[in-house]
Amino acid sequence: MLLALALLAAPILAAPPAVAQASLPANPSSAAAHPAATEAGATLRTFDLTTLPTTDLYSHERGYGFDLGTQPNPAAPHPFYFSVAVPEGNYRVTVTFGAIAAPSDNTLKAESRQLLLEHLATAPGEFVTRSFLVNVRTPQLPPPEKNAPGGTTVLLNDRETGLLRWDDKLTLEFNGAAPRVRSITLEPAAVPTLFLAGDSTVTDQPNEPAASWGQMLPRFLKPEIAVANHAESGETLKSFLSELRLAKILSQIKAGDTLFIQFGHNDEKKQWPQTYVEARTTYNAYLRVYIAEARLRGATPVLVTSMQRRTFDAQGKIQNSHGAYPAAVREVAAEEKVALIDLDRASTTFYEALGPERAPLAFSAGGKDATHHNNYGAYELAKAVAQGLRDSGLPLAALIADDFPGFDPAHPDAPDTFALPASPARSTAELRGN
Repeated sequence: MLLALALLAAPILAAPPAVAQASLPANPSSAAAHPAATEAGATLRTFDLTTLPTTDLYSHERGYGFDLGTQPNPAAPHPFYFSVAVPEGNYRVTVTFGAIAAPSDNTLKAESRQLLLEHLATAPGEFVTRSFLVNVRTPQLPPPEKNAPGGTTVLLNDRETGLLRWDDKLTLEFNGAAPRVRSITLEPAAVPTLFLAGDSTVTDQPNEPAASWGQMLPRFLKPEIAVANHAESGETLKSFLSELRLAKILSQIKAGDTLFIQFGHNDEKKQWPQTYVEARTTYNAYLRVYIAEARLRGATPVLVTSMQRRTFDAQGKIQNSHGAYPAAVREVAAEEKVALIDLDRASTTFYEALGPERAPLAFSAGGKDATHHNNYGAYELAKAVAQGLRDSGLPLAALIADDFPGFDPAHPDAPDTFALPASPARSTAELRGN
């Protein structure tokens, strides 16, 4: 506990716009090579995808381009990626969708499959412009003072090497039945940030078929707040501290920001003695540390109980696999006067509404995984989080998307009616944590 506390002290929608601007402090000279990627000052950068050569592949030297081995093909639309090198921070991304002679169907994701938009359709000759907020970050930390404890980088695990959510570029994934894009504009945005701290059930899962509520949540928020999802598979309250992940958040969080905290799946494991915390003593104590550190910086902490695993009994009821941990979160929330989003109870109702036969349709690995979710399960749980936020009465609730109708976990969307285009990135590797 003392070591963890010491580490904390380390420094821690309109007609198509004119497509004729561009610029961020990333390789500006490269833009001059093509009028489709032009410069106008140091805050705005616009790319005209109707004239940008598809051979403009992303490179560090160019600073922008089509990425991850993909390129748009108007004749046979398929998913493609576009990246721009930018410093870490929040960015407003404005995209004009549509084409002159063909219809389009567009789903937009950012970084590691963070959902921003789903199923926006345009008719031939119709253009629709939408804006979004994307957070970009790197593992680097402000260096600690001489002889002070701490580090200069987040201690990433081997599976995080090269992930889009930890690199020095902003990556957009254009997906859908017929993705067609006229232009992309990026500019730095001074907006509030919602930080997420948690484990594999919260993180932006980089590969299909796994998904978590954290990467679905941006779709249910207005483009007035950026989501910075620092959660990672296998994490606990202790490891999130010792790996300097919380230090990274604390180096950026500011007054007016929000911190969602969801841990429990791995903290409860006695077989992980280095990170195990007992529900009513050390677990509570670490939660209070996170709360205090957020408040110290003028941010608003919010506690989220862990969703249940898929543990049905013979009567079709979910059995509590988390012991006293959900109750401990509720107690801390009440004692510290912190808003609570109760995913434990919402997920139990959600799974039981589906029943033992259909509940696997919400989980990864074709339902073989009873802990981690697929796109459908993550989407429904993100709706539960949005509903919990609405019920909290926090000012942040005003930023829930206008088209969010509310969510009753006893009446979820039917799995067979859910359709979210899968991302090209796919993996069968077992996820960390369970």
